[in-house]
Amino acid sequence: MLPLAERMRPTTLDDYVGQRHLIGPGAVLRRMIDNGNISSIILWGPPGVGKTTLAKIISHKLERPFYTLSAISSGVKDVRDVIEKAKQSRFFNPAPPLLFIDEIHRFSKSQQDSLLAAVEEGVVVLIGATTENPSFEVISPLLSRCQVYVLRPLDQDDLLALYDRVTKQDEILKERRLKLAENNALLRFSGGDARKFLNIIELVVNSQEEADEVVIDDKHVVDILQQTSATYDKKGEMHYDIISAFIKSIRGSDPDAAIYWLARMIEGGEDPKFIARRLIISASEDIGLANPNALLMANQAFDAVNKIGWPEGRIILAEATVYLATSAKSNASYNAINQALECVRQTGDLPVPLHLRNAPTKLMKQLNYGTDYKYAHDYPGHFVDQQYLPDSIAQTRFYIEQDNPAERKIAERMHALWQGKKG
Repeated sequence: MLPLAERMRPTTLDDYVGQRHLIGPGAVLRRMIDNGNISSIILWGPPGVGKTTLAKIISHKLERPFYTLSAISSGVKDVRDVIEKAKQSRFFNPAPPLLFIDEIHRFSKSQQDSLLAAVEEGVVVLIGATTENPSFEVISPLLSRCQVYVLRPLDQDDLLALYDRVTKQDEILKERRLKLAENNALLRFSGGDARKFLNIIELVVNSQEEADEVVIDDKHVVDILQQTSATYDKKGEMHYDIISAFIKSIRGSDPDAAIYWLARMIEGGEDPKFIARRLIISASEDIGLANPNALLMANQAFDAVNKIGWPEGRIILAEATVYLATSAKSNASYNAINQALECVRQTGDLPVPLHLRNAPTKLMKQLNYGTDYKYAHDYPGHFVDQQYLPDSIAQTRFYIEQDNPAERKIAERMHALWQGKKG
């Protein structure tokens, strides 16, 4: 018997749940599919949001030959073989066939290079699926020939709509009396992942095989998941849970926990570059100016892991992990950019003060662009008190120093320079 997630895999856009911003009525990808004129695309999103399903629906809707490659098991020869088959199929169908590559971020540069000409010449229309940022993992020439669409985790309404479909359409479960008494645990543990959501439902149903009525409530869900939770899922089921625990342990200054979660990822076969990138993000978001060397350490770890690879790369990642976990913490820069972005959204395009504007032409100079600007290096200490923000937010502060030795020094300097206005 097929798993519930496979039995419920939709075959039409009308049955597809989620991603309304892409395939809802009038949405950009929906229009392309309905017009039968689709270009090469990359679908980027977390596991279980419908990337593979959407590719199959597109193939079915367009009635074109559909070839599939897995970046995990396919080599350059497999890519060339598929391209040759695609060329031959053009004799029978003028429209280019579709080539779906799952986990395209795992394709090496040589594998991606072998695709480039076929995509560029229209031999195939590429549909790539990835859980990783394609700007990091897909070579620029190939990425420039593809439109990237971001798929989002399913929200609560999407998942509950999927539950409704299960109870009405699945040939097996519609014969059982399902009662959704509580949904908090079901939604929380699913994390916007449709596959995980359906797997949990199936586990709960199977655990009550003899019951006349299958009750899905928070206790049943938690009990079942505690019984069945296992090691790190190499295919991504626990991918985001483990990396979340890893980052939060670093943020919480617990090197033992951080190393444990690192070991879970390594043992589970996680991509070392994925881990290294998260260390760089953590160094900026959680440590920041409390220890600027953390970002240098994390970036050097990323470069070193790329050069060394496994298994020795684990030592480099461990060193960076312990360094970040034991470092002083500050999210002041993280808070500053978020608050500044919110200010921009609220206030719009405020005018740049005249004295800060560039004046490359005579007319601009006549309009007083750049007039009264004070060149900081001409003043003692390379500082002069002048306004740099737009008038309406001139007194706003975004960066607030936090209480650690490094930022206390920053605060003292800012206080001295700005006479108490900052710092």
